[in-house]
Amino acid sequence: MTTNQPPTPPPDPADGRPDKPETQEITIERAEELLTNGLITPVAGARLWGSNYSMLIYVSDSELQATAIYKPQRGERPLWDFPDGTLCYRETAAFVISEALGWQIVPPTVLRADAPHGIGSVQLFIDHDPAINYFNLDDNFVHQLQLFVLFDYLVNNADRKGGHLLLDQQGKLWGIDHGLTLHSIFKMRTVIWEFSQQAIAPPLLDDIQTMCNQLTPSQSPLRTKLAELISEEEITALQQRIQRLLEDKCYPAPGPGPNHPWPPV
Repeated sequence: MTTNQPPTPPPDPADGRPDKPETQEITIERAEELLTNGLITPVAGARLWGSNYSMLIYVSDSELQATAIYKPQRGERPLWDFPDGTLCYRETAAFVISEALGWQIVPPTVLRADAPHGIGSVQLFIDHDPAINYFNLDDNFVHQLQLFVLFDYLVNNADRKGGHLLLDQQGKLWGIDHGLTLHSIFKMRTVIWEFSQQAIAPPLLDDIQTMCNQLTPSQSPLRTKLAELISEEEITALQQRIQRLLEDKCYPAPGPGPNHPWPPV
């Protein structure tokens, strides 16, 4: 995958930022390693606005440097329907599930306890055009959008806004902002409903079955990793959604409750 150029002009090395070129080409595995172990340097004044606190940071080691989004637990706004302090864990769990499916549609995301404001999620920043979102996409993106519909159903995404899809410079879509996911009660809200009740292609069902097989053993690496991020009840609900998709073999349809996020972008 290709990382971004810094969103702000490079400061003088004297300001404490590591004097290394921005990473250009990096694998998912290398990005995860960098985000997990790299030196974190905040980008001065780079506070990102949203419902919860987030900030731009540089993460670097002896070889690489990349820009990332840091969302500290202490900056999470309390919600009535999600347990306090769990959004950064859910952000990380969404990446774990994306990787288990083999779809790689969530940017590399890790949980860091040694970040500037304490424990929080650290996600690789995807260089993208902010003017492009779901509502600008044409039929060339049908397959990628279908992946997101299935993914959002599996992770029970309660907030798939159009602006939560980023188009990188290679034409690949990435999904961000997965704090409101993986609740044990079904809460899927999305702007992507155009595939409702259409048949799911067999290769995608195979991917879902593969993840199901990985999740089933009680001590499997995938289940153990998810158990560190979400509750056992939430893992059980995830398994139930997996089974429902495998049995129905079609894209989900809107239910009786709220089905669209607000605002839509």
